[in-house]
Amino acid sequence: MDSDPTADPSADLSRSLPGVPVIVSVCTTCKTTDGVAVGAPMLEAVRAVLAGSATVQVRAVQCLSACKRAATVAVSSEGGYTFVFGDLDGESGADAVAAFVTSYQGSHYGLVPWRQRPEVLRKGTVVRLPPPQWSPDDGRAPA
Repeated sequence: MDSDPTADPSADLSRSLPGVPVIVSVCTTCKTTDGVAVGAPMLEAVRAVLAGSATVQVRAVQCLSACKRAATVAVSSEGGYTFVFGDLDGESGADAVAAFVTSYQGSHYGLVPWRQRPEVLRKGTVVRLPPPQWSPDDGRAPA
């Protein structure tokens, strides 16, 4: 499972918080296996639940290449982890993304522990990528 990526548990949290804005990318071309377009409705649902947040940018993207996992959403930030979630459904998926974004903003490098994620996102995690500036040698958080 996930562990705190900082080597020193007393490290200053503000130094390791993900950058602003948190970017929520929603695939607008997602379709279910029977051809129902779910990407655009997911974009609108995510925009609705995150409306008014000055620290979150919601954007449409053409494809996140997780086509068997529609609807798909990515959460990323400068200096933070990137998460891609699939198998999301309408309002419940959008609400889960909004809850995750709140946790992401308060976590070291945006690494929200698996057990603290909404259940639909635990099951729907496609990929979790560490921040690009991390050491290619050992994968630890930068000092």
